Amino acid sequence: MKNHLQNIYNLSIKEFRSLWSDRIMLILIVYSFSLAIYVGSSATSTEIKNTSIAFVDEDRTTLSNKIISSFYKPRFNTPQIISLSQLDASMDSGLYTFIIIIPSNFEKDILSGNSPDIQVNIDATRMTQAGIGSGYIKQIISQELQNYILKTQEHTKTNVEIVTRYKYNPNLTSSWFGAINEVINNIIMLSILLSSAALIREREHGTIEHLLVMPLNATEIMFSKVLSVTLIILVCVIFSLFIMVQGILHVPLPGSIPLFLFSTFLVLFSTTSIGIFMGTLAKNMPQLGMIFILTILPLMMLSGNITPYESMPEIIQYIMYFMPSSHFVDIAQAILFKGAGFNIVWKSIVSIFAIGVVFFLFALFMFRRSLESEL
Repeated sequence: MKNHLQNIYNLSIKEFRSLWSDRIMLILIVYSFSLAIYVGSSATSTEIKNTSIAFVDEDRTTLSNKIISSFYKPRFNTPQIISLSQLDASMDSGLYTFIIIIPSNFEKDILSGNSPDIQVNIDATRMTQAGIGSGYIKQIISQELQNYILKTQEHTKTNVEIVTRYKYNPNLTSSWFGAINEVINNIIMLSILLSSAALIREREHGTIEHLLVMPLNATEIMFSKVLSVTLIILVCVIFSLFIMVQGILHVPLPGSIPLFLFSTFLVLFSTTSIGIFMGTLAKNMPQLGMIFILTILPLMMLSGNITPYESMPEIIQYIMYFMPSSHFVDIAQAILFKGAGFNIVWKSIVSIFAIGVVFFLFALFMFRRSLESEL
């Protein structure tokens, strides 16, 4: 046993040195757990911020003033009042994303029980803001109208009041979701890529033949690659969570970080095995690239990280139940978003461990056959 552990240790050191000499791979690792986290969380936003808006107020009543004053920062810039003749020129020049026309006699029609229209002109070239902002505008105006009617017509009051509150992310800040999801994706992607690339690099450099003539076995070689990649990813995850996610992006992490790291360790046991299996199938880096793309895209898109797991077809749900990525997404989101403890995520942890054992044994079997064919 001591000799086996010593061999695994020495082979792991060799893997670290080999990775250190691969500058491109090092740059990819550093980028994936630093700048990519920042870009993925802050560059694309699902909420609007400081959006330009203007009003054409043809009513000039208390109600129209209340509607205009209900649009304020940080979602909207201070509303500008323009005339109807300025509307087309302002939209054509891109000066405003939204221009809202409040017609004359609007307040009178509302109090009379009629249903007057408010025209919202949207610059649809700003696609994200246009789609999300129109929903905000409808909600804000509807709320102001409801409050105004309740104050002016006492008989319309009701004892039922609906109050909506968002749990875990009260302000629906997209960077909170983006940062965590980017970390999850990079853990899965890089663990598969590093382990498979390490095996291909051995084959291309001819060092795999050197290992075969040494007193080593396939289990020791595979364990060293799995262990080295796991340690590298874990160190990068710790840096990403504490420096990038919490430090720079100021994303709160209510859950247990040690529990998340333990779950990451288990999922890496599975994903690195997948990488070893891919490395045994591919003969060179171009082939590995093609296999990697065909593998990583379904794993990431169908894991529940991008598309809700429950919205997928049932057959896809059954298939993904045997993939470690889907269980890892559930665990990561439960721990890092909701602060879940071991008593909640233990079933998914056991599933990941069981899947990891199966994947490791299968990859070891294929890896041993690959080595025997090269003798």
